[in-house]
Amino acid sequence: MNKLAGMEMFVRVVESGSFSAAAEISQVSATMVAKHIRAIEDRLGTRLLHRTTRRQQLSDVGRLYYERCKHVLADVELAEASASELQSTPRGRLRLIAPVSFGSHSLVPALREYMDLHPGVSIELTLDNRRPSLLDEGFELGIHIGDIDEPSLVARPLQPYRRQLAAAPDYLARHGQLERPEQLAAHECLGLSYWKRHDRWRLVGPDGETCNVTVQGRFTANQGNALRIAALNGIGIALQPEAVLADDLAAGRLVPVLPGWSLAPSPMYLIYAQNHRPTAKLRSAIDFLLARFGQLQT
Repeated sequence: MNKLAGMEMFVRVVESGSFSAAAEISQVSATMVAKHIRAIEDRLGTRLLHRTTRRQQLSDVGRLYYERCKHVLADVELAEASASELQSTPRGRLRLIAPVSFGSHSLVPALREYMDLHPGVSIELTLDNRRPSLLDEGFELGIHIGDIDEPSLVARPLQPYRRQLAAAPDYLARHGQLERPEQLAAHECLGLSYWKRHDRWRLVGPDGETCNVTVQGRFTANQGNALRIAALNGIGIALQPEAVLADDLAAGRLVPVLPGWSLAPSPMYLIYAQNHRPTAKLRSAIDFLLARFGQLQT
């Protein structure tokens, strides 16, 4: 029989004064109570209780065992209370993975606020544009841009990921302003080398019309910030996330190209493994990121 359950039953017998009283408290039969006590005595090889038809009395060994049992059960209760406290207070290391541009420009500033709210949590962030394998790589949370269909994951929709066109003022002074998306074909367009079709931009206009443009350019890179810097240096027109370009646009270092036209927004998701009992740390991070980046209510 379970040792801890036996200890609990033994203490209950001693403190209630009888097997029948302990049985009533435990909502079991007196026979079951007797089995617990007998199992302990058989294991220890000694009597814990001297029993008569009217009363019971602790033996010397029984008295010592009773005191030790109370200490053990108190420690167990404390351990469970501590575990419960850990579950209710976010703490520990949170491992998450996110795309490079979104992670560095949008997620990192938000995580600073999250860490201020939850000082017991530390962050380990990996920036990578590939689709993460959360379970295999030990990530608790991920942010994914693009469609996703994996039964083992929960995918919570975030605000769509939007990109816009921008160039340096001196580039446009040398090559001219653009009036229609088709004109991009005659310009230096800065492409992401890992896009499957980096020479084909499908743009959406202010009224929802679409335009597929075949673009060309002598400069490509595998990282969005490199394309931003290329645009700042007048190499060409960048098509980059709004958050990446925001500061440069506000300062006038870059200017919008074809305002109202942008790459079709990509779906973005907060993903995590199916887990029926997430920790307080994970719950708090999910709630925070959904509040910050979740879909806007209309």
